Amino acid sequence: MSATNAAGGAPDPLEGLRQRVRELIVRSGRSQREFADLIGLEPSKLSKSLKGTRRLSAEELIRVAEVAGVTVNWLLHGSDDAATVVAVPPKVRAPAPPAERGAERAAGAERRRQIIEAAHRLIAVHGYHSVRTVDIARACGTSSATIHYHFPALRDLLDEALRSAAKQAFDRQVAVLHTVPCARTRLHRLIELQLPYPGLLRREWSIWLQVWTESALNPQLRELHAAHYQRWHDTIARTLREGIEAGQFREFDAEAMATRLTALIDGLGIQVMTGRPGRTVEAMRDALREFVATAIEGGSQP
Repeated sequence: MSATNAAGGAPDPLEGLRQRVRELIVRSGRSQREFADLIGLEPSKLSKSLKGTRRLSAEELIRVAEVAGVTVNWLLHGSDDAATVVAVPPKVRAPAPPAERGAERAAGAERRRQIIEAAHRLIAVHGYHSVRTVDIARACGTSSATIHYHFPALRDLLDEALRSAAKQAFDRQVAVLHTVPCARTRLHRLIELQLPYPGLLRREWSIWLQVWTESALNPQLRELHAAHYQRWHDTIARTLREGIEAGQFREFDAEAMATRLTALIDGLGIQVMTGRPGRTVEAMRDALREFVATAIEGGSQP
């Protein structure tokens, strides 16, 4: 019999999520308490979330997905390709990890995650071409030999860190937006998620600036960039189409408008990141809000 909610009788749509988290805990080879510690959540809160008396927050969903090596879309819907408010992820091949068994596989996956996270942070701060294997090893508290075991070529590790950055960005979109049915509200949230505030979002912008630069020179990264940027474009276009259908936006070509809006976000973000005088995050937000109000909403919604 399927799980029901507290109101009585209706299937609980979040039971699938809870079951998948339980599956990930078992797969990790850790106890529930150990898994909670790993994702930075109080064990009692994880326990309540798995019992259905508490909901995992967007940030907690992101952290579970990050630690377990899955997507937020899979956590919520059981499939990476499930239809949601964010476009379906592209199929981009990543290097296969070394062959391992049982507990070794779990430990190896955790070590790979730590290495990729360290590389991600270092690239964001110091730059793609300035990060050395020894720097990553030092940040992980391990040896260069361990880094080479998991990633024989430094280029493979750096590219994987860029893939990880793309995954995290879309995981955040799915986690934050999956409970937002209103297209107008969702568009404004999407824009907020693109503002390079100090901290995580600024590091993500730093990564993407470097992806753009490397993509101009590296065909392999060009494929990665094109696939993920298309997903971003499709997410915006889908939101615009839904807003038009709901009467929240004026009539226009959603594909063409998505191109205009994403180009404006990119251009303003570059100006903020490169420190152009007067180009602040707040000014970027105001410019984007004005564009949405005049070009997209067009007075159709108070």
